[in-house]
Amino acid sequence: MKIAVLDDDPAHNELIAGILARAGHEAVLFERPDAALRDLRRQTFDLLLLDWNMPGMSGIEVLEQLRQGPAPPPVLLITSRAEEADIVQGLGAGADDYVVKPIQPAVLTARVAALLRRAFPAPPPAGPEDFGPYRHVAGEQRIYLNGQRRDLTAKELQLALVLFRNAARALSRDYLLETVWGHSPDLETRTLDAHLSKLRTKLELRPEHGFRLVTIYGFGYRLEPTTGLQGDGAA
Repeated sequence: MKIAVLDDDPAHNELIAGILARAGHEAVLFERPDAALRDLRRQTFDLLLLDWNMPGMSGIEVLEQLRQGPAPPPVLLITSRAEEADIVQGLGAGADDYVVKPIQPAVLTARVAALLRRAFPAPPPAGPEDFGPYRHVAGEQRIYLNGQRRDLTAKELQLALVLFRNAARALSRDYLLETVWGHSPDLETRTLDAHLSKLRTKLELRPEHGFRLVTIYGFGYRLEPTTGLQGDGAA
């Protein structure tokens, strides 16, 4: 998982990065809130580890700004404040969980794993996956819409499954390109747009089928469940 870490203390950042790396995660470190907020608005991160006490802008203020963006990730607040009122304030501001300093590696690893499990439930290891009227059968390079097969290319299938498994989550262009095509910095984003256009047509991603593909200007895309939604807004 790709995890953003915002702490103005470089030594503390490196400590957390080491703990996350041993747990199999990729840590992207920030020491300045403005730099973190800029990248969080442009990229998809699976989790944010956020220090409460920072000069210039507190973790609570970062949370307030983050919640105004298109795709806030789950947030684990790191704090030296252990009073009940402080914890309530942090959770009330939008943090999903907290860890009290000094950091205990086993506790941090467990809290990160628990948050990620809640945010991104693992798909079934075998058997079909159902997404409303859509079904994917493991090992098949197609998706069924109301029982009718829709053959896809390998990349189209990968892209479709990423979107369905992350339905309602805003995904950046970089995240989609990296997840489906790997590390390809020279790959043109038109490649992604073309594949999404084909998916929209082949899978008939329309409100009457329970999903619409929404473009988030300057960020990426979201496959949005349409149940209970009003208006169109599709790209």
